[in-house]
Amino acid sequence: MHQLSHLAQVDPEIYQITLAELHRQQSTLEMIASENFTSLAVMEAAGTVLTNKYAEGVPEKRYYGGCETVDKAEQLAIERAKQLFGAYHVNVQAHSGAQANMAAYLAAGLQAGDTIMGMDLSHGGHLTHGSPVNFSGLYFNIVSYGVDAETKRLNYENIRALALANKPKMIICGASAYPRVIDFQAFRAIADEVGAVLLADIAHIAGLVVAGEHPSPFPHCHLVTTTTHKTLRGPRGGILMAADESFAKAIDKATFPGIQGGPLMHVIAAKAVAFKEALSPSFKQYAKQVRLNAQALATALTDAGLQLTTGGTDTHLLVIDLTANNISGKEGQALLEEIGITANKNTIPNDPRSPFVTSGIRLGTPALTTRGFDETAMKTLGGLIASAILNPSQPLAPLRQAVEALGANFPLYPELPAHYGCPVKEAATCV
Repeated sequence: MHQLSHLAQVDPEIYQITLAELHRQQSTLEMIASENFTSLAVMEAAGTVLTNKYAEGVPEKRYYGGCETVDKAEQLAIERAKQLFGAYHVNVQAHSGAQANMAAYLAAGLQAGDTIMGMDLSHGGHLTHGSPVNFSGLYFNIVSYGVDAETKRLNYENIRALALANKPKMIICGASAYPRVIDFQAFRAIADEVGAVLLADIAHIAGLVVAGEHPSPFPHCHLVTTTTHKTLRGPRGGILMAADESFAKAIDKATFPGIQGGPLMHVIAAKAVAFKEALSPSFKQYAKQVRLNAQALATALTDAGLQLTTGGTDTHLLVIDLTANNISGKEGQALLEEIGITANKNTIPNDPRSPFVTSGIRLGTPALTTRGFDETAMKTLGGLIASAILNPSQPLAPLRQAVEALGANFPLYPELPAHYGCPVKEAATCV
């Protein structure tokens, strides 16, 4: 028999780690483009008794009994995702975006050795789009397209020529470090010309898409995958969608039993909550602010003398090109971390220092926008970032203090339950 015990009492070590991570998130500025902060409601849903239920299959067609209640949660998630994205069919069970992509390859009927065209990782693509160290590169014949050498933007005529020469069975559009709008209609014309299935991976831009801040992949793409965190601001997970009924059954079969067993019902419930939040007018304003903040940050950085790939951004992210500076992306990441900013080193297209050194830093605005940052705050932050990168030998303590002062204006999770801040020795009395 379980007793009502709190984490602080059951496992003080994990409790303290949780407190330490909460402090890190509250006291630093999160600028990793793929990270965000969920609402308390999303976190609450992810911590419910739904974690106890196995539910292999799909709603009303399960392999286990007792699923009549969790069926309702999953059906809500499905219907809300359909409404959000304008999809014909949605499977909300994928544990991650990578697994959603794996399921998409199966749903499209691909066999080992088939040719797939995806964006080169070093140009802004994703591991699952054909990296040789990933399952996609290990099991399929990968033809990678990149960006134009001069503009650093997608050149659709070059992509078309590559597709005509290689006749891929699938073309993947979508990226993890490309700051410009993706033309899904242009990709569909290329896919139709070579008879390929078109998959859009919108993991990074999903929140912008549903808010009308980026063109939708529907109805142009046959299959669409996304994560549910990042700009969508939900729990960590993935979903797989289809534009029409032709792939509906294949999607469900590819997800289970194709790539995974029992779905995580507590996470699916949290996805449903996030989808409801994303359907609200306030989310549309949030997504618009994400983009405005990214543009304000880009302006501040370029005005200070830093170079950005493509010269700016249309989305939630940007990439600083450090080839003209005396530091690497790794060193730049460490500098920013020292002043209280979390970011990640990144490749840039045709990096002259690759493969041994990465020359870029990727920055994103979703998490800070969730905290309430506006364009004015972003411009201030851009100045602090530029100062650290352009003058790496200066004392960094003043910059750290300025970052902390800026972040203090936008508190994170101030309404968390009181027991989150309780010392372990007092947990029994304050939970």
